[in-house]
Amino acid sequence: MNSQLLDKLEAFYDLEPEIEDFGDAVLRGLSAENKTLPCKFFYDLRGSRLFDEICELDEYYVTRTEIGLLTDNTDDISKCLGTDCHLVEFGSGSSTKVRILLDAMQQSAGYTAIDISRDHLIASCAILADAYPGLPVSAVCADYSQALDFPALGASSGRPVAFFPGSSLGNFDENDAVAFLARVSAFLSKSDGGLLIGVDLKKDQATLNAAYDDAKGVTAAFNLNLLVRANTEIGANFDLSAYRHKAFYNAELGRVEMHLVSTKTQSVTIKGQSIDFAAEERIHTENSYKYSLEQFASICRDAGFTSSKVWCDANQLFSVHYLETS
Repeated sequence: MNSQLLDKLEAFYDLEPEIEDFGDAVLRGLSAENKTLPCKFFYDLRGSRLFDEICELDEYYVTRTEIGLLTDNTDDISKCLGTDCHLVEFGSGSSTKVRILLDAMQQSAGYTAIDISRDHLIASCAILADAYPGLPVSAVCADYSQALDFPALGASSGRPVAFFPGSSLGNFDENDAVAFLARVSAFLSKSDGGLLIGVDLKKDQATLNAAYDDAKGVTAAFNLNLLVRANTEIGANFDLSAYRHKAFYNAELGRVEMHLVSTKTQSVTIKGQSIDFAAEERIHTENSYKYSLEQFASICRDAGFTSSKVWCDANQLFSVHYLETS
């Protein structure tokens, strides 16, 4: 990574998981009876760029609806954030949405981005630092789902407010969502902090299916990129043409599921081990849970948060919540 980009940042902490961790996760997931791959590994540089492209798709209502809510309610949101706020964004991606908050705030003590995709994180934070020359911008390359004990957070000034947009909480099942939010609550309660979070709402099946299986095939490429990473980083020999993307809303479990489906009987070698696939056998790569407002309020209470404000669009597609520690 160009040192000139790092020079633009207040601080950078590289806690990126080792490649061996990815290889172990692939072997463990594909050796199980019901094959899986962790969705947190979607976001290498190529995967992050593909996700940015997904966010621009007509079918993917999530990004534009959340941006609309943030834009239309900036005054209310700014009052919740208060002055001298240090924004801490989980899964920052291209840091697009946080600009809406930074533009609306009278002043900010700083911004810290936490993301697992190292190069993409540094590049996007450098661009943000250029756009806001008076703002201390720090970056932490880490898996925020595992721990929140990062040096940059302990050293930062201002009142911390975590920002978790994009309904990424939906990647956790309900128990894990409560556990994650409880860790966030414990971190924030030390400094009377808050959490601004986007949550996707339950809606009709057709809208959900289209959002995760777009006509241009961008989501398919994003999903298949997991196999590209396996081939490139751990020497696997997946035949990409022998797998297809499948996404659908599971109404019983209240979640969209993404899978990679083997189109034929085949074997793949990964780190010297052979993994067999039957025709039509699936690799489960992601869940995206959808909530009612009542369901999410219950999760917040279990995690030690109280809801201060909720904003929803007119079509009840999406919601943004400001939470305070109980």
